[in-house]
Amino acid sequence: MLNLSAGTGPTRSVQGFGARVRALREAGGLSLRELAARSGVSAPMLSQVERGETSPTLAVAERIAQGLGLRLSELLRLDEDGAVVVLRREERRRGGNPSRGHSYEIVSAPAPGQRAELSLHRLTPGGVTGSADDPPIHEPGAREVALVLKGELVLWCDGAPHRLREGDSVTFDADLPHHFENDGDQDAELLAVLAAGLRRS
Repeated sequence: MLNLSAGTGPTRSVQGFGARVRALREAGGLSLRELAARSGVSAPMLSQVERGETSPTLAVAERIAQGLGLRLSELLRLDEDGAVVVLRREERRRGGNPSRGHSYEIVSAPAPGQRAELSLHRLTPGGVTGSADDPPIHEPGAREVALVLKGELVLWCDGAPHRLREGDSVTFDADLPHHFENDGDQDAELLAVLAAGLRRS
């Protein structure tokens, strides 16, 4: 059996592991049966693990991790330093398209099962984050919240323009075709939070 006690007592630790499996499964939009099919671990066994009624063997835990698209070390949080993760400025992931006048930095630390991402975008005059004919790049159900930190921008979402000024924020369905455009003569910046599976019904 997998030793999950880690100094907190076996019962509490097993329950914590089960709760993490359930949270990651639900965050991935998977039913017990779907995770069972992906992992090769039966749905009744998964249910017992999630409820903290049993401690899985190392082999079973590894199959559960694979079913969730994780390494076992990620599922067990062996890769994490603790409850607080600091991401230094120089560690940010960066990207963008210079020819479109767009650059961005991912300012949230990557973590297994994390369903939200915080990014900082900069647009030079005439810059755009995409074009009207770009396909949606976010998963169904994704929602985005953006805050304009500097300048003015236009959000094009599903073919409709929405003008935003410094200090304005906007929330929209990110699985629809969309892009931001800086049609002014000064640089613009926006902070965006992308969250999965939060689209209103």
